[in-house]
Amino acid sequence: MDNGRTTMDHGAKQPGDGTGNLVGTIVDEVAFDVERGKIAEFARATGAHDAVHTDRREAERRHLPDVAATATHVVVAGHHRSAQSMLETLGLDLPRVMVGGTSWDYVRPLVAGDSLTGRRVVTGDVTKTSSSGSPLRILTLETKYRDRDGQVAVRQQETILERGRR
Repeated sequence: MDNGRTTMDHGAKQPGDGTGNLVGTIVDEVAFDVERGKIAEFARATGAHDAVHTDRREAERRHLPDVAATATHVVVAGHHRSAQSMLETLGLDLPRVMVGGTSWDYVRPLVAGDSLTGRRVVTGDVTKTSSSGSPLRILTLETKYRDRDGQVAVRQQETILERGRR
């Protein structure tokens, strides 16, 4: 996979294939570098004033090889992904879609110079009845971001909600 590129894997489970469940489907794969300039932009944008994000000497004082990324840095992956391809892969109707939540679990700090690859996989696909009596599809996606050594550095979990027709 080329750095900064997204690939799609339309494996055996697809919307409308009769399985009614996309658990295990690979939504996409992405690769990107953790760049010092992008870390500084995120620090400014999020109000992260800790010098560990902008001063290499401060990062080294804290036993890091370079400046540390901010807590939400992996959202940069969104610049390398196709939202339209994701909607198609998951069989979602955009006007009915809402973000249910996002969380990150850092195994280790990300620092400038890291190179990450992430694979986003469906880990949950259920439909419930909402309080209004309409169907509500709840999709859970997990991306494991791996470093050059193949070790997981960050796990991201996303919940996507799709409101049904009444």
